[in-house]
Amino acid sequence: MVDADHRCTLAVVGAGPAGRSLAHRAAGAGIDVVLVDRDPERVWRSTYATWTDELPWWVDPAAISHQVDAVAVYSPSHHILRRGYTVLDTAALQRSLGLDGVRVVGGTAMTTDARSVSLSTGVTVRAQVVVDARGSISTTGPAQTAYGVFVPTGAAAPILGADPAVLMDWRPFDGSDRQPRVASFLYTVPVSADRVLVEETCLVGHPALSVGTLRDRLRTRMNLRGHAVDVDGDDIERVHFAVTGGGGRPWTSRPMTFGAAGGLMHPATGYSVATSMRCADDVVAAIERGNDPGSALWSARARLVHTLRRRGLNALLGLDAETTVEFFDAFFALPADRQRAYLSGRDDPRGVMAAMLTMMRVADPGVGIAVARGAAAPTRW
Repeated sequence: MVDADHRCTLAVVGAGPAGRSLAHRAAGAGIDVVLVDRDPERVWRSTYATWTDELPWWVDPAAISHQVDAVAVYSPSHHILRRGYTVLDTAALQRSLGLDGVRVVGGTAMTTDARSVSLSTGVTVRAQVVVDARGSISTTGPAQTAYGVFVPTGAAAPILGADPAVLMDWRPFDGSDRQPRVASFLYTVPVSADRVLVEETCLVGHPALSVGTLRDRLRTRMNLRGHAVDVDGDDIERVHFAVTGGGGRPWTSRPMTFGAAGGLMHPATGYSVATSMRCADDVVAAIERGNDPGSALWSARARLVHTLRRRGLNALLGLDAETTVEFFDAFFALPADRQRAYLSGRDDPRGVMAAMLTMMRVADPGVGIAVARGAAAPTRW
């Protein structure tokens, strides 16, 4: 039982993947942790995937549902990215992030600051460090949307063909020669030994395509290709989340924010879980040393990378559908180290800048000019 004037070293608000990872790792290091959530036992439902080399060393192998050594992209050129890709077992991941030694407090956080959390229950938790990890809850700004269906491996075999997984298939959903006004792509990835997620995705839009529109596109795509996929079945996934959580300067947030709402979501891909898990150890180490965890998480190099990627998102949002596909065709033709720098590294501004400059140089001149113009324009979110 936590009384109204309880004190601890670390208070974490939000028991999603980011918050639970942080509480789990902090307690394992012997830090006194209180985890606050309005529904601490809520079961996670989303499908989480990541590049395999982004996972921290301590992830429980039981939390890994399926892995492939390479993924394909159709833009419409066929690219093979020889980089491991992992789909996590969501339920097993949640179980593996055990909360032994963590005091879990139910209730909605009404007010938070750098040293305290006041709950709807009347409880106040006071801490040396407060971290807000409540996720990407914004309903405004650029967002990623998707509609997918889980199908048996056998039913997905004709969709995958010889590819182990398809990260992006930008070929038009309706069989035409041109993209619609707002493009979407097909994401086809095995999530276990016997199930595959087939998902129509709007990578990012402002506004994004509706989930209903993506369901209709997925149905049209499957029907035109002759695939027997029940798009209206019960085993489906709907996705809608903002990709700009944390804003342009998350390092100024008080209390400190963490995870998808703390600037750790990649604005051009929507991935945040593996990064948040990996960064939890940076926060824990700073607390152990008595240092400011926000400064540890947001070095000057990390701040610059964050700013560059938001510029990259700004450029992407300024492209029309046809140019968007041309952009990805050029991006996935870049050397692997350039791709990895842009997609994964948090503290390599030189690598991110090199990827962006290489794109402008090697892409079709129209694409390069559009990217440069978008990157230079003021951001509106």
